[in-house]
Amino acid sequence: MSTAAIMRTLARWHIWLGWLVGVPIVMWLASGLFMTLRPIEEVRGNHLRIEVPADPLVLTGSALAAPGTDLKELRVVMQQGRAVAILTMLDGATSRIDLVSGEAIPPLDANAARALVASRIVGGDAVKAVRLFPAAQTPFDFRRELAVWQVALADGTHVYVGRDTGEIEAVRTRWWRWFDLAWGLHIMDLSDRETTSHPVLIAFAALSLGGAVIGCVLMFRRRKARPQAAQS
Repeated sequence: MSTAAIMRTLARWHIWLGWLVGVPIVMWLASGLFMTLRPIEEVRGNHLRIEVPADPLVLTGSALAAPGTDLKELRVVMQQGRAVAILTMLDGATSRIDLVSGEAIPPLDANAARALVASRIVGGDAVKAVRLFPAAQTPFDFRRELAVWQVALADGTHVYVGRDTGEIEAVRTRWWRWFDLAWGLHIMDLSDRETTSHPVLIAFAALSLGGAVIGCVLMFRRRKARPQAAQS
C-alpha cells in the first residue's frame, strides 16, 4: 500500500473517530470551562459564612480540663486498647491525654511510629527511613501544618504519623504523587495544586472549547474530490 493510500485511510479513520468522540470532547471541555469560572470556595458557599471568633472549649470539672489552655477540639479514639483524647488548641497545637486518668501521653518517637506503621499498613515492616517533620516544614505531599513522622517504605510509599496525635494522618503512594502531579498539570497550578479557577486556566479552557466546537462544525463540511493529474 502506497503512502498516499495509507494517509487516505488514516484520514477516514480520523473522520469517523471525530464523529464518535467529538460530542464527548465538547461536553468535557464545556463542563470544565464552567467549573473554572468560579473558585471552589465560592461554589461551596464559604464566602457566605460569617466568621465567628473561635471560643475555647470549656470542660469544667472534667479530668481533661486544664486551666490556662484554649481548647478548640476534642476527639476520642482507641489507641493500644485504651481510650485516648486528642486535644487541639486554638493555636493548632495538639496533644494526647489518657481519657480515664487524665494523664498526658508523651509524643511518639521514631520507634513507636515505625511500629504503628508495621501494624496498620500492608508492607509497613519494610521501612527504608523514618524522619520527623515539624508542623511548619512538612513535605509537599502532606501539605498540612502538623508535626509528623514520615515513614518511607521500600515500595516508595510515604506514611505520615502524627507525632502528637499517635494516628496515621496520611498515606502517599508513588501513584498518589504522580496523580498529584497530573492534577497540578490538569488545573495548571503546580504551586499548591489546589486553585481550580485562575485566568490562565479559564483562557485555555475557552480556547480549547472553541477549537473543539469548530472541529465538530467542520465535520459537516463535504470535501470535493481533487481532480487527478492527467497522466503523461
